[in-house]
Amino acid sequence: MAEASALPDTLVLVGAGKMGGAMMRGWLALGMPGSAITAIDPYLSDEMQALSREYGVRLATSAEGVSAPEVLMLAIKPQMLESASAAMAPLIGPQTLVLSIMAGKTIANIAARLPAQAIVRCMPNTPAAVGRGITGACANAAVSEGQRATATALLSAIGKVAWLEDEALIDAVTAVSGSGPAYVFYLVECMAKAGEAIGLPADLAMQLARATVEGSGELMFRDTATSASQLRINVTSPGGTTAAALDVLMATDGLEPLMKKAIGAANRRAGELSG
Repeated sequence: MAEASALPDTLVLVGAGKMGGAMMRGWLALGMPGSAITAIDPYLSDEMQALSREYGVRLATSAEGVSAPEVLMLAIKPQMLESASAAMAPLIGPQTLVLSIMAGKTIANIAARLPAQAIVRCMPNTPAAVGRGITGACANAAVSEGQRATATALLSAIGKVAWLEDEALIDAVTAVSGSGPAYVFYLVECMAKAGEAIGLPADLAMQLARATVEGSGELMFRDTATSASQLRINVTSPGGTTAAALDVLMATDGLEPLMKKAIGAANRRAGELSG
């Protein structure tokens, strides 16, 4: 759980899309005053307008007239960094902590374009929308312990936080957890189609697959003392139906090598996008 006392007094969010909106809802739920937050986006959504009315979040379509905050959160598309950097530069003061969730943009990329000292690069994932995400984060040497605590508090508002000592691991984080929700959603698709293939109505097959993945995830979330391997073993009776299915999934050409190949491909692509 995030420490509300570590939350900043002022924060500017640049880019108020789905992830930016999820983070803002998390900060407000922690008790951060809406008046402490300014959201900048040229196309402010109805959701942002509603948060402004309910909590007093300040809205702006540009950085003009916005003062440098304690924390600047960059939630824009990575391809916008180059064109937006001149407008964002005045938002960075000597003590401003910059947090970036721009995929593929390294700390060096950001430092080369913005007059920032303390920078934290972050890779969240889409379950942040329901407060159940996980974010990989890496800080440069200029980030103080107090600023790291602030970053932890802000990122914990959307789920768990895993700090990395080596920025190069961000690509691997992207491959496993950043892209990972899509793998799980596709697993549900495949389970449902397999259920149809053995006679289940399509809607029932999908209901069973979704509920099974949802419940299994909740079980892992609540029972952190038991490893995923042991939870699997707990379901598997020798010679039973689960064992028959696992014989296929755990074959030499089964799920593990396929997943390694898929995540490896994602990792390589993340490296290419990082330049």
